[in-house]
Amino acid sequence: QVQLVESGGGLVQPGGSLRLSCVSSARLFSTYTLGWYRQAPGKQRELVASITSGEVMNYADSVKGRFAISRDNAKKTVYLQMNSLKPEDTAVYYCKASSGRMGYWGQGTQVTVSS
Repeated sequence: QVQLVESGGGLVQPGGSLRLSCVSSARLFSTYTLGWYRQAPGKQRELVASITSGEVMNYADSVKGRFAISRDNAKKTVYLQMNSLKPEDTAVYYCKASSGRMGYWGQGTQVTVSS
C-alpha cells in the first residue's frame, strides 16, 4: 500500500503564495504519474496539475501561469508551488500517485485564500 502525506496548506491573503508538498512511501516512486487535485465545498474534485515519470506536466487552465508542479524522486516528494493565489483557489488539495490502473490518494491539506 502506497501512502501519501500532504503538507504546506494554510491561510493566505489574495496574491500570496504557498508551496504544497506530498511525501510518498512508494518503492518505485519515480515510475508514478503524480497529480495535485482540489475539491472546494459543494464542488467535484478537479485536477490541478500533473507530472509524469518523464516530467511531462499538465495544468488546469485556471492555474496556468500561476502554479508549478515539480517532483524530487530522491526525496519521493511532489510539490505544488502556488503563486498569485485567488479566493477561488480555496479548497482541500490532494495529491495522487498513479501507476497503470492503480491510484493512491493522500488525506488532503486545506488551502484558504482570504483577506
